Amino acid sequence: MHIALYQCPPLPLDVSGNLARLELKASQAAAQGADLLVLPEMFLTGYNIGAQAAFSLAQARDGESAQQIMAIAQETGIAIVYGYPERSSHGQIYNAVQLIDAQGRSLCHYRKTHLYGDLDKSMFAVGGDEFPVVELNGWRLGLLICYDLEFPENTRRLALAGADLIVVPTANMKPYDFVAEVTVRARAFENQCYVAYANYCGSEGAIHYCGLSSIAAPDGCRIAQAAEDEALIIGVLDRQLLNDSRAINTYFSDRRPGLYTVLSRG
Repeated sequence: MHIALYQCPPLPLDVSGNLARLELKASQAAAQGADLLVLPEMFLTGYNIGAQAAFSLAQARDGESAQQIMAIAQETGIAIVYGYPERSSHGQIYNAVQLIDAQGRSLCHYRKTHLYGDLDKSMFAVGGDEFPVVELNGWRLGLLICYDLEFPENTRRLALAGADLIVVPTANMKPYDFVAEVTVRARAFENQCYVAYANYCGSEGAIHYCGLSSIAAPDGCRIAQAAEDEALIIGVLDRQLLNDSRAINTYFSDRRPGLYTVLSRG
């Protein structure tokens, strides 16, 4: 499977502008043979927008923007993962991502479970115990959002549920380049799966994003890597590499879960 990541500066508060960018990049990625396009966290609205804007711009997971993205996916023949503020049926606002397949169907939805700092916590409710793993083009796929990746329990949970690929829309800022440079590769290696990490670049208010979007393979190498500027990068998932790496690194069969029960006690 070919995966495209779009690293870009945010366009805060400009939903129509972001939908236009999404349509353009979906078309470009599909023309380059990509099966899946991954966009950053809160792509539809920008991330550093404040609680009032997040509330006013939030939409239902099947709302107007979702319908437009479904049409784009179907027209371009590419699956799309995008971040946005979700308004639940109970009126709560979540930092969410959604996977739309190439037929224009909602295949997977995830709400951020680990909120970072005052900004996240002022805008969003915390996601619940829902970590779906779904199949896309023969690959088992799970979703996380930004800070979620920095808790190893999250990636391990998805890997144990059978994920071959963990997709992570993010809004990672300086000085946390370490996460993009090291943690992404470590999570792929220790869980024997691919990790696709799509970040912003440039600035948004006082936040300066670090870029460095990448796709890390289960052997720890990066099969696609962006620098700090806007970029559309594409990597190819290799089933044989995945199988070979899992045969060499037998973390799952060597685990001793009985020793780890203290981790769930809080």
